Amino acid sequence: MPLRNVAIIAHVDHGKTTLVDQLFRQSGTFRDNQRVEERAMDSNDLEKERGITILAKCTSVEWDDHHGTKTRINIVDTPGHADFGGEVERILSMVDGVILLVDSSEGAMPQTKFVTGKALALGLRPIVVVNKVDRPDQRIQEVLDEVFDLFVSLDATDEQLDFPVLFASGRNGYASLDPDARSGDLTPMFETIVSHVPPPEVNRDAPFQFLVTLLDRDNFLGRVLTGRVAAGTVRLNQPIHALDNDGKIVEQGRASKLLAFRGLERVPVEEAYAGDIISIAGMTDATVSNTIADISVTEPLHAQPIDPPTLSMRFAVNDSPMAGREGSKVTSRMIRDRLFREAESNVAIKVTESADKDSYEVAGRGELQLGVLIETMRREGFELGISRPRVLFREENGQLTEPYEQVVIDVDDEYSGTVIDKMAIRKAEMTDMRPSGGGKTRITFSAPSRGLIGYHGEFLSDTRGTGIMNRLFEKYGPHKGNIEGRKNGVLISNGTGEAVAYALGPLEDRGILFVSPGEPLYEGMIVGENAKTDDLEVNPMKSKQLTNFRASGGKDDAIRLTPPKRMTLEQAIAYIDDDELVEVTPKSIRLRKRYLDPHERKKASRAKLAA
Repeated sequence: MPLRNVAIIAHVDHGKTTLVDQLFRQSGTFRDNQRVEERAMDSNDLEKERGITILAKCTSVEWDDHHGTKTRINIVDTPGHADFGGEVERILSMVDGVILLVDSSEGAMPQTKFVTGKALALGLRPIVVVNKVDRPDQRIQEVLDEVFDLFVSLDATDEQLDFPVLFASGRNGYASLDPDARSGDLTPMFETIVSHVPPPEVNRDAPFQFLVTLLDRDNFLGRVLTGRVAAGTVRLNQPIHALDNDGKIVEQGRASKLLAFRGLERVPVEEAYAGDIISIAGMTDATVSNTIADISVTEPLHAQPIDPPTLSMRFAVNDSPMAGREGSKVTSRMIRDRLFREAESNVAIKVTESADKDSYEVAGRGELQLGVLIETMRREGFELGISRPRVLFREENGQLTEPYEQVVIDVDDEYSGTVIDKMAIRKAEMTDMRPSGGGKTRITFSAPSRGLIGYHGEFLSDTRGTGIMNRLFEKYGPHKGNIEGRKNGVLISNGTGEAVAYALGPLEDRGILFVSPGEPLYEGMIVGENAKTDDLEVNPMKSKQLTNFRASGGKDDAIRLTPPKRMTLEQAIAYIDDDELVEVTPKSIRLRKRYLDPHERKKASRAKLAA
């Protein structure tokens, strides 16, 4: 059967996963009466909640062109977020073409730029799909001009610039070569994929070779390695070995299980041929970017280098007085095993054990990627103490350098001044500013990653929730010096017990509270934000002295408190200072000082000043 391998790249929320669902339906992959969840590709709980694609996934559809020719189209859904960029680069090496999906109103976004740049550099020819053409605020022609300009700025070849364009509505299931069409089906898209994407160029007679692109674990099969067969044929139980990038043998074994993608399912097959995307089970040590091959092969396939991590956090055992009350996985060994298992399948993450064996330095691509890992572990029953993120500096030619990001911000005109001021405080340099229509401005900055930690929440409140910020790793550049952190101090509980309304009432005058009456507290726990710059120890558990005297004028009536400020995991991680931790359990997110004892805190701050 003829074969086509294609990746879909798109910015977050431009409708990629919905479109793939429609391709399934119209190719007959789903029966008409089959109940399928919306956005079947986003199968992970966090993906559904956040509406983003975190893990790359492979699927396949069979297209019958009504002349009796069937073509198998392997479709790879790629993550759209820069934090998951490590996945994107490797996936693109599996395919022969890309579908670039852009929103008819938002146009080409910076995240699209990152993935598209990688695709064009690999020589892949794009098919451009302008999606959501039925939006009332569509600006199809301008969006196409933006895409063309984007390709030119990314040094696309003349052949790549001569791209076919389809106008589609993924939700309504149609695509057309005519920008004015508002009905139909996806036949034009299938036809364009078959005619424009070349079949894989492969040698079926050579010995078997396969580059591992994705790795996941299965409870029954163990490690499952996914990638494209680069040459030859592999049969069930064939002897194979894994080679690293230097050609050293990692392990030898057998292809105990071969799986091919059919729709959303992975189905066992007896053999697989060059060009097809498959999964192999049966290896215990082979990992991403290793070559799995026939034992006669000694040269590894070229693997795409992986971009370096730019940010790290400390994952420690939860040592608060409430440790072990809400989670089932609390020991250092459990945390260690889980983190190393994650680093095994997620090559953009690096884990190093601390000297005291009680904490682990986890380095990744960004706050979102590490936030997703913490949220996943929390749901699995882990309890953790998480430190403030810090960027990873480098020494280059005797100079200290740090990671920079390109930040593209779309805001209503009235908020642009505030955003520019705030970004300037964070040592960002404005590189471009232009009106983007509809009373909005698009501003581009080059900013040190360090200054952006924790800015997103503030940005949303500054723009009343209307601003859109997109970030992309740009380069390592000169160190920008000191960047001002959080301005306010915190209110710290001076004892252990339950919060009391009588005590919280007066504390509202001191700042913003994070806790409500009846909540269990412990010494050193952060219960609110101080209105002033210094930290303040308070007693949120003080109850009223009982006397025989009644207060006059109904003063004893219930105290009315403002609802406390509740932070999400990402907000809490971004909020804390260097001497604070976020206590994460399956049920709670608490803020605390690293040293709970006030004498220990004083000692640590004196040591820091001396240093």
